[in-house]
Formats: sequence, C-alpha cells, structure tokens
Amino acid sequence: MTDMEDTHFETGDSGASATFPMQCSALRKNGFVMLKGRPCKIVEMSTSKTGKHGHAKVHMVGIDIFNGKKYEDICPSTHNMDVPHVKREDYQLTDIDDGYLTLMADNGDLREDLKLPDGELGTQLRSDFDVGKELLCTVLKSCGEECVIAIKANTALDK
Repeated sequence: MTDMEDTHFETGDSGASATFPMQCSALRKNGFVMLKGRPCKIVEMSTSKTGKHGHAKVHMVGIDIFNGKKYEDICPSTHNMDVPHVKREDYQLTDIDDGYLTLMADNGDLREDLKLPDGELGTQLRSDFDVGKELLCTVLKSCGEECVIAIKANTALDK
C-alpha cells in the first residue's frame, strides 16, 4: 500500500508566470522585455555580427514602463529573454483623494490603490480633473506592479 504523502505536491502559486521566454532574435522594437529584472519597452535594437565562430549579438535599449529609467542589455540572438505579460486597462476617474486616484472599472468596481502619477502626467490629470473633465486613465499592469501611463478624455459620456 502506497502512502498518499509520496504523490502530494505543494504548489506556491496559480502557475501563471509574470513573464514568458522568447528568443532574443524574435524581439522587436516597441515590444516588451525584462532588462535587469524590470519590465521595459524596447526603444532601440541593433544586431552585430561577430567573428568566425561567434554568435550574432543583439544590443537592446529599453525604458522601464513604470519608472522611465533606461536599461541596456546585450545578449546572443539565439538566447531566450524573459518577456513580461503586460496588461492595459482603461478606468474612469471618479475622484482624487490625498494623492490617490479613485478609479472605476467597466464593471463598476472601484479601486483606490493607485497613486496620482508623478511629473507632467500627474499635473495634467489633476488640472483636467479640477476643471471637471471626464477622464479615462490607462493603467499598465505587469510583474505585480501597476501605474497610470496615459489619460484621455472620456468621450463615451459626452452626449
């Protein structure tokens, strides 16, 4: 008789990974890639041919999608790179309270856990909201992080 313990495995998460592998040569400009452990948008790519027995190398420059920092990496074109799963969602802005946004999803769910973005975007968002504009906030979500990356006028509400 076998013991049940032998075949029982503990799982730590749902199995959904924050990233997936993709061969370096298949990556494209304006796509996403993990550079130095951060989700980045590729802004520059160049491939260099190397010596007689070397491999072609891909030089990538990416901008962190959350903090705007620039990262660079060079890897052989045959190597796999991690590509982050990036999800975009639009939310209706309903309030700004103490530096946090109150956002409403399409299904009516409210969330109040996202900060007003820094820099020009935050300033623009605040001033548009203060003059009564109906705004949609585009939220980018990847690797357990989220932030507002863009705002636009909510034309769906205009009659």
